[in-house]
Amino acid sequence: MGTTSTATGPLTGFTIGVTAARRREELTALLLRRGARVVEAPTLSIVPLSDDTALRDATERCLAAPLDYVVATTGVGWRGWMSAAEGWGQGAALVRACRAATVVSRGPKAIGAVRASGLDEAFSPPTEANRELLAWLLSHDLRGRRVAVQEHGAPLDGFTAALRERGADVIEVPVYRWGPPEDPEAVRRLVDAAARRDLHALTFTSAPAAVALLEVAAAAGRRQELLTALRTDVAAVCVGELCAHPLRMAGAPAHWPERGRLGALVRTLTDLLQQRGRHHITVPSGLLVLQGNALLGAGDPLWLPPLPAAVLRALAERPGHVLSRGELLRRAWPGGRADEHAVEMSVARLRKALGPHAHLVRTVPKRGYRLADR
Repeated sequence: MGTTSTATGPLTGFTIGVTAARRREELTALLLRRGARVVEAPTLSIVPLSDDTALRDATERCLAAPLDYVVATTGVGWRGWMSAAEGWGQGAALVRACRAATVVSRGPKAIGAVRASGLDEAFSPPTEANRELLAWLLSHDLRGRRVAVQEHGAPLDGFTAALRERGADVIEVPVYRWGPPEDPEAVRRLVDAAARRDLHALTFTSAPAAVALLEVAAAAGRRQELLTALRTDVAAVCVGELCAHPLRMAGAPAHWPERGRLGALVRTLTDLLQQRGRHHITVPSGLLVLQGNALLGAGDPLWLPPLPAAVLRALAERPGHVLSRGELLRRAWPGGRADEHAVEMSVARLRKALGPHAHLVRTVPKRGYRLADR
């Protein structure tokens, strides 16, 4: 399942789901370089609106009279707006209109795009949160002020409503929209893989992507299974706090870096999985490490199938102890939906996959299984 890296690194043995549509290739490359196996299933598609009448109408409204405030919410959206205006022969006029106004930006990416168009921002919240941006705007007298708000994927209804309540004339600038996934079946397979614990983590770079995944899970009747997996064995790692909000509202824990960057997201993911997904196994020849689904320390990484890896992980978590078939069922099977014969079959598969290390798993007659003594 997914694309397996040929590299060995800190994420070798881990299978990561990527839900991003935008910058998917960059995120996938970062994960593969660290040794991960990656399952790509963008939960949304980006629908550009460069030829859309709504964007052109909004741009013409911005040029019809002086603007007082311009809100840049995303770098990609701002660049798309400027590029579309340039294509209509209105690029220079739009830059002049923005230069005469007060420009505020939601975060570093939007700042970079604004500056690249020859403008400067007056304010950008350190939290990169819309609420801080809104609070700054609301601290000013907005009565009769013309405010252009560059949207990012979906209408900012609450944001713009608050501005209008203070008397602002708000122009919504829809640069792109989130659309349905290009491959809905891939998203359903991603939900199934997470519910089965075939994934070690899911990554999110936008809040709408998280919402879309939960909706697909609900439509498939697996929302609760997905949330249970996210609360236990599958880590949800987001690019920022705003991105994590839908998951937290659904009761699923989420992790994010202090700075909203893809590199920081991958570092947070790596640290988290290293802490919770590594188990040491002592053998006469030295030390082996079970990292995710891979056994390291004896030549090339040995990738194990998910269920046999789960059995070995359960044994490694209780070194020196005998685990009965019933206990292995509880530890290695989501919801314990199997029987003791399935345990025996998985142990047989595990021994076959271990090859020269098959002796690691010992049968204790009438009691169960344990790891071999060192």
